[in-house]
Amino acid sequence: MTTVATATVRPPSRRFVVRRRLWLALAAALALVLLAAALSLAIGARDIPLGTVWASFADYDAANPEHMLVRDGRVARTVIGLVAGACLALAGALAQSVTRNPLADPGILGINAGAALAVVLGLTVFSVTSFTGQVWLAFAGAAAAALAVLVIGGHGVASPVRLALAGAAITAALTAVTSGILVAEPFALGEFRFWLAGSLTGRASIPIVPVLGVAASAAVLAFLGVRPLSALALGDDAAASLGVRAWRTRVVVMVAVALLAGIATALAGPIMFIGLAVPHLVRAVAGASLGWLFTLSLPMGAALVLLCDIAGRVLARPGEIPVGVTTSLLGGAALALLASRLKVVSL
Repeated sequence: MTTVATATVRPPSRRFVVRRRLWLALAAALALVLLAAALSLAIGARDIPLGTVWASFADYDAANPEHMLVRDGRVARTVIGLVAGACLALAGALAQSVTRNPLADPGILGINAGAALAVVLGLTVFSVTSFTGQVWLAFAGAAAAALAVLVIGGHGVASPVRLALAGAAITAALTAVTSGILVAEPFALGEFRFWLAGSLTGRASIPIVPVLGVAASAAVLAFLGVRPLSALALGDDAAASLGVRAWRTRVVVMVAVALLAGIATALAGPIMFIGLAVPHLVRAVAGASLGWLFTLSLPMGAALVLLCDIAGRVLARPGEIPVGVTTSLLGGAALALLASRLKVVSL
């Protein structure tokens, strides 16, 4: 009598299943970015076939008005939307992690208020009306506001509560100053109102290469903070026992938040919802892993801004709705729906 050995097939480990799910989510997010970018190049007041969009890169014809529209207008708009969305989403994930506040976004740290005040001062005091000038003013204002939050909230022990309170105080003060200037100088209100709505139009003259360099540096800082921030989630004492300096980690992360949010605000104005909502959407897949949270937030934020911008072009033809308005309307409704159905991962 012979015995036949049967091989037992072991099911894949839970770790393998989780990692496969994360990699599939990353692939899906990148595919969504490519789709959103293609639609952004094709859809507008004048729709252009995707074949013509491809031909504008593969076989550019300077005499073709559709090729010129794609290359000279929509490419810059699409790139700025991708950069602004990715920066806002990563800045929001960092802000929520460093403050341990699930409702935190770059706005709570004074970034938007600082950028707004700088733009208003540029309009009223220095007569800066060009988009390029406003970009650098907004970036400088955002950086100055973040520095003020660090100085006030980081004095002594830079705890999450102190940083959040300092950010709220700086935001209130800068917003009050901005409102006072606009009341005294009403001629600046029209120009500022367009910037305040958050828009990707008219940005073709912005020097994108140096902006990308700053954004890449800030992203490197963010990913260098994954391990220290994971340790801080256990508490400052536990982090100290692991060799992590809490104050230094929070300062570095705040610098990264200031750079990322400052870039996005300078490029497109204060776009709401992205920094708050994208980290929550990503946590449904990434769980407590900060590395995957940051990684998935980048393409998700980029795609979401472009899709909201496309929706604004379609809904108000032949005009358009600023992307800052569509992110608040569509994104806020989507987040409310998800909040009622999904379990929010605690920080």
